Amino acid sequence: MTSEALLVDAIDRAFGDDAEIECIGVAVSGGSDSMALLHATKAWGKVPVVAATVDHGLRPEAAEEAKAVAEMCAGLGVSHTTLDWRGWDGKGNLQAEARRNRYALLSEWANDLRADTICLGHTMDDQVETFLMRLSRSAGLEGLSGMPARFWRSGARFDRPFLMERREGLRAYLSAKNVPWVDDPSNEDEGFERVRARRAVAALEELGFDVESFDHSIVNLSLANHAVNDHLKEKAAKIIKEVQGDVLVDRAGLRRLNPELQRRFMARAFMYISSEEYPPRAESISSAEAAVFSGKNHTLHGCLMMVSDMTVRFTREFKAVERLSEPTNSMWDQRWIVDGPPEEGLEIRALGEAVKDTPWRETGMPRQSLLASPAIWRGKDLVAAPVAGLANGWTAQATGRGKFAEFLISR
Repeated sequence: MTSEALLVDAIDRAFGDDAEIECIGVAVSGGSDSMALLHATKAWGKVPVVAATVDHGLRPEAAEEAKAVAEMCAGLGVSHTTLDWRGWDGKGNLQAEARRNRYALLSEWANDLRADTICLGHTMDDQVETFLMRLSRSAGLEGLSGMPARFWRSGARFDRPFLMERREGLRAYLSAKNVPWVDDPSNEDEGFERVRARRAVAALEELGFDVESFDHSIVNLSLANHAVNDHLKEKAAKIIKEVQGDVLVDRAGLRRLNPELQRRFMARAFMYISSEEYPPRAESISSAEAAVFSGKNHTLHGCLMMVSDMTVRFTREFKAVERLSEPTNSMWDQRWIVDGPPEEGLEIRALGEAVKDTPWRETGMPRQSLLASPAIWRGKDLVAAPVAGLANGWTAQATGRGKFAEFLISR
C-alpha cells in the first residue's frame, strides 16, 4: 500500500522549495486519483488548499458526484467550487472538447481565487496509457517523452505531482482511510481511445511488460527531449522577437535550423498564437515549411504566417476570431488581457475592418495582424483598439501564454 507519508513527500517534492506557491488548487473529479491527491495535498498542510469539480453535464449522476466531493471537502476544511460546462453540441471529439473547456474553467477559477497552481491527479498509469496512444499515432521523440509534470494553460499553472505513483497504490491508500471514490462508467467504454489503451496496458502486464519499465523508458526519452529543447532555445533566442502578440523570426535563421528544430519551432509558434492544445499535423507543418522556403504567406491552425525577404511573422488569422466575444474582465482568445475604465455594456471583440478608424499605420504593425487584435466595443461602436494605437485609456497584453521563448520548450 502507498502510505500517506509517501504521497505527502510527492507533494513536498513538487512544491516544498517553490516560493511562488501560497495557495494550491486541486481538480477533484471524485475518482480515486484526484481524491487521493486532495487528501495528500491537505495532509501536506504548508499552504491553503482549494478544490474544484467540473460537471460536464454529460451524465445525470455527475451533479450528485460533485455534491459528494463538496461534502468531502467541507469535512476536510477545504473550500470547494463546482464548475458547470454545458457547451457540448454533439459535434466533434467529445473528450477533446470536454478537456479543452475543463482547462479553461479551471484556469478562470484559479485566477479568481488566486491559486498559484492547479494540481491534477494523473498517475504513472495515465502516463503509460498516453505513451501507447501516441505510439499508435507514430509519434516522435517529443510525443513519446510523456506528459509534463508542469505546464501552463490559459494563463494558469498546472502540476501533476503523482506521475510517479501507481493507481492501485492510491486506491489502497484511500481504502485504508475509508475514503470512497467514484468510478466513471465511461472508463469501460471501448469507444474511447484511452480505455482501449488502458486494456492494452493490462494485457501487456500479463505478458510481463510492467508499467514501471515503460515509465523508465518514458523518463529516458524525456531527458533526451529536454536536451533537444535546450538546444532549440539557445538557437531560437538569436532569431526571434515578440511584438504585440506576434512572433517574428529571422527567415534565414529559421531556414538554417536543423530540420527537427525547425519543425518544433514552427509547431510551437502555431500553437502559441492559436492557443491550441495540440500542434498541427506533420504534413501540415511540412506545407508551412515549404511556404517559408518559397517566400509565400500561409494559413494554418487559425494562424497567418506572413513571409517576407527578411522575416517570418506568425500572427492570428482574423477568420479564427471574428465571432469571438468576451467581457472585458475575461481573457480574450485565451491569451489577451485588456485593462481600462470599467463600464457596463462593453465587450472584447476582434478589431476587424474597423482598423480603418484607427491610427494603425503609426504603430508599425501589419494591417493583417491588427485585424485579429482585441478591441473594446459597445455594441457596434468601437471604444478602443489599444494594439492599433487607439488606446482611449485601455491597454492590451498578450500574456496569457507567457513568453514565447519559454513556451517554445514547454510540454
